[in-house]
Amino acid sequence: MNLENALDKTHAFITRNIWLQLFTVFTRIILAVGFIPPSLKKIFGQPFTILPDSHPVGRYFNALYQTGFYYEFLGWAQLVAALLLLFPRTAHLGALAFFPVILNIAVLTNSVGFVGTKYITILMLLACTYLLAWEYDRLKPLVFSTRGSRAESPKLAFLWLPSLFAFGGASLACFFAYAGVANIHRKFIPVLLVAIVGGFVFGAICSAHYKFMGTGRLTASPD
Repeated sequence: MNLENALDKTHAFITRNIWLQLFTVFTRIILAVGFIPPSLKKIFGQPFTILPDSHPVGRYFNALYQTGFYYEFLGWAQLVAALLLLFPRTAHLGALAFFPVILNIAVLTNSVGFVGTKYITILMLLACTYLLAWEYDRLKPLVFSTRGSRAESPKLAFLWLPSLFAFGGASLACFFAYAGVANIHRKFIPVLLVAIVGGFVFGAICSAHYKFMGTGRLTASPD
């Protein structure tokens, strides 16, 4: 049994448990409800805290409040994630949107010493991680490929593609030196060598990525 099959069976077993189903519903709703009030404060342009600038938490949130549109944008992002969590059809999108937001908040609250709140955000992060695991069947294509074939790499692409990027890097270095960009002409040889080596390495990475890139129809689709 490979890893994918083992995860499939484990996920099916867990999601059929009625108590875990109820726990998942509770987790979705409580996270959504917890996100809506702070999101509305940002959307309506209200300060998140009344702590003074002398306190690290107050200094950060007061500076964030001064960003204006960005402050409102964060509120809209939180609100959208919360609303997506409320509906079963979009709950997986809500969990995906919620995760980077709550991860950032958890790191922030622990970095500035937000007493008490930092433990709540860690629990929220764990809850969101659980919701992502619950949506394994919807998100598994992010980990396991569902395409039926790989790209047909051109012959000797592992040689000519890196060489092409190396030539491109050298050409750019020459052009920038001729144009006097960043005084490259004063240190042309080191810059040229870096451009050639960097271009070659970049091309080699592109070649390897292309070789293992999935293409074609989905494995579950009919012929």
